[in-house]
Amino acid sequence: MLIVGLGNPGSAYATTRHNIGFMVIDELIKKFNATPIKKSSFQGELYKFQDHYLLKPTTFMNLSGESIVAVKNFYKIDNVVVIHDDLDLPFGALRFKHAGGHGGHNGLKSTDFHITKEYIRVRMGIGKPEHKGEVASYVLSNFSDEENQHIPEWIEATSKAVSLLEKESWIDVASLHSRKKLKAL
Repeated sequence: MLIVGLGNPGSAYATTRHNIGFMVIDELIKKFNATPIKKSSFQGELYKFQDHYLLKPTTFMNLSGESIVAVKNFYKIDNVVVIHDDLDLPFGALRFKHAGGHGGHNGLKSTDFHITKEYIRVRMGIGKPEHKGEVASYVLSNFSDEENQHIPEWIEATSKAVSLLEKESWIDVASLHSRKKLKAL
């Protein structure tokens, strides 16, 4: 299984809403004590644990699919899971989906183009701005102080659910671990 977290490389983006996928991958790297794999053609930070791979593409969001397809093809991986931010869900929501549309998310557009839509999506709700014209600045903004209080628990819950995907179907994981929003907000 290849588990991908979408985000943008660099410290300027590390704590932004768009990087919630990277944050979950960082948690999984720690949880599984994953070993780094260095190969520049992967265009990303790749780690291995057991027979599974964790990937943070370093291509920037709009080109994420280039990194994903490179790793997928090199290791001949069929089972891909992509963790990403989702504007259409309230902050703290966690949903699972197989295939489907990209909803305007450029990282998913790139992924769909390079590997088709046949992958499991882990959708992490970040809420949405008041006006549509603010989407780009919103996804690249940091979480609020109140939201930041809940990020560690949300990331832990998501990493736990994602780690179950190796043994259980995504439908079973979704039925047990999906959530509409954080209870505290």
